[in-house]
Order: sequence, then C-alpha cells, then structure tokens
Amino acid sequence: MKRTGIYGGSFNPIHNGHIALARQMLDAGLMDEVWFVVSPLNPLKKAQTDLLSDELRLEMTRLALENEPQMIAQDFEFHLPKPSYTWLTLQAMSAQYPDRQFILIIGGDNWQIFPRWYHSQDILDNYSLVIYPREGIDIDASTLPDNVKLLNAPLYQVSSTQIRQRIKEGKSVSRLIPKSIIPKALQYYR
Repeated sequence: MKRTGIYGGSFNPIHNGHIALARQMLDAGLMDEVWFVVSPLNPLKKAQTDLLSDELRLEMTRLALENEPQMIAQDFEFHLPKPSYTWLTLQAMSAQYPDRQFILIIGGDNWQIFPRWYHSQDILDNYSLVIYPREGIDIDASTLPDNVKLLNAPLYQVSSTQIRQRIKEGKSVSRLIPKSIIPKALQYYR
C-alpha cells in the first residue's frame, strides 16, 4: 500500500516552506508521496478575501512541484461539496484510491483546535496524522495518540500572507517561493 500524505491548504501561494516541509516528511520515511490538496474553501477561513481562484492556485502549485516527483498538486476537493471538510475529503479519497494509506499532515496550530474539526474523532480513529511544528505552539509528543506523530523539523519563517504583503509592497519574494511561480505571483498578487 502506498503511503500518501495529504497536505491540504489554500496555497495562496505555495511557498518554499511548504515544499521543504514535505521533503522532510518524505526524507524521514513517514510517507511515499505527498499530495498538496488545494482547498477551495477552508471552513475555518471563510472570511479570507484575498484568495485567488481555485484554478490559479492549483496552477501555481503544479508549477512549483513540477520537479518534485513525489509531490503532486491535487484538485480533489474542487469536485466535492463546499465547504471542504477534511473528514469528507479523506472518506472520498479512501473510496476512490483503496490501494493507498492516507496520512493527514497538519500544523501544530491546527492540532490545538483539532477537536473543533468536523468529525475529528472519526479522523483520529481511521487515519494517521503527522503534525509539523508552528511558532509559539508547544506539543508534548508523549501525550499524542499512537497514530499521531510529531515531526522533528525546523520552523519555517515564511507564510503565504507575508508573501502576498511583500508583493503588494514591491519587495522581493525570490527566496520565499519557487522561481517557477514568481512571474505569476507578481502578476496575481500586486
């Protein structure tokens, strides 16, 4: 069974921190591949107003990952009811791809509010999770359920919000996002 990490997000835009984190999970042997599932509408971010269209974010994510054979941009949630609930996504993926073991990838900030997620206990009962560190969030690995792993990874000091702001201010983002998406990012976020 292929172990497939599910890394969901707005990817507005995808940045080098996202890719470096996925690479660390792959290098650590936690999964065989990572699917970057571009989310059309995060139920916890309904107020976001600077979200590019689904297609543009997917296009940039695909461009950013074109030289990463173990990382795949996915539009799976585009074809599901909105808003996008992770439980429903995982259920639909499991039905469509029974030959894969799906592993949910979330940040420490999301782990803190995980009980608020739709069907959070069902997710825990049926899937493994990998938590990546976030600044200011302390998680005691000894308190985690057996199917939840805390990734020992550095903190990546970059965010999509920061990138959008830097572009609006005319500042360089060349070290923050893949070179392949710089022209589109500059075009769409100005």
